[in-house]
Amino acid sequence: MQRSAIVNNIFDESISFEQKARQVLQYQFETNNVYQEWCRLMHADISNIQSSAAIPFLPISFFKTHQVTSTAFEPQYIFESSGTTTTINSRHYVKDADLYRKSFMHCFEMFYGDIKEWCIIGLLPAYLERKNSSLVVMVDALIKESNHAQSGFYLYEFEQVKSLLTSLEQRQQKTLLIGVTFALLDFAEQFALPLQHTVIMETGGMKGRRKELTRQEVHVKLMKSFGVNAVHSEYGMTELLSQAYSKSNGRFYCPPWMKVLARDEEDPLIVKEPGRGVLNIIDLANIDSCSFIATDDAGIVYEDGSFEVLGRIDNSDIRGCSLLVVP
Repeated sequence: MQRSAIVNNIFDESISFEQKARQVLQYQFETNNVYQEWCRLMHADISNIQSSAAIPFLPISFFKTHQVTSTAFEPQYIFESSGTTTTINSRHYVKDADLYRKSFMHCFEMFYGDIKEWCIIGLLPAYLERKNSSLVVMVDALIKESNHAQSGFYLYEFEQVKSLLTSLEQRQQKTLLIGVTFALLDFAEQFALPLQHTVIMETGGMKGRRKELTRQEVHVKLMKSFGVNAVHSEYGMTELLSQAYSKSNGRFYCPPWMKVLARDEEDPLIVKEPGRGVLNIIDLANIDSCSFIATDDAGIVYEDGSFEVLGRIDNSDIRGCSLLVVP
């Protein structure tokens, strides 16, 4: 099946997820040398796979050591994980910037409605200070698409952010304050102000700037400072072109072209749709890299397809976007 036909199907909800996943699987097995070799090492019979749980999942570490692409192409983006000076960063070669934009825009509006109703404030200092961040590309597009005069990025101008939020609150303007975790905590400690029309969304990101906290501890601090009942979260990574969102309690929901499963911690070939284990992710928007990724995040997948992230498994590198530590 041609790439163009598969891409047209990705966001078509009249086609079952399993059917689309098999189309992408076959395409990537035929065109992605790294993934094809992995499938062969796993002795996987691609033509006989009937469920997403049986698909071979590529370890996420391959994005550090290989160029994971389906076909050869000149990338429009090369997204790179932040990492540290002692780690090898992941690289995601993106063939089609429009496909990435369609994925995150469609996903945002599924969860939060028309982007033009929002003022978007990006508090992402660590990401703005480096190149090749997929998160910055996404938030920049949301800022521009919102077309609100006060939408924009802010580094450490906390006084300005406080004044802006106060003004937006007075006008009852629907606002999204999306921020890297350490910056939101810094801001919350300096300025406690009640927010009734603002959604606080953390994207992870301690980067050694502060003591590591669990997501629950972070949310409690932010809720107390801003007088909100819940803090929202975005789950994304360099290696994915799609995101999942949580509107409360750290429980994430995927868009229809993304799915999360749990693999057994002792035997990674045992994959459960609901259950507790290490998270495997299917992101059909990743058609030009690899859509089937075995992450290093431990978590719980629930019957309704939602999931919770509990932390990172012991032998994985600490990423720049790391927030949680497995208890």
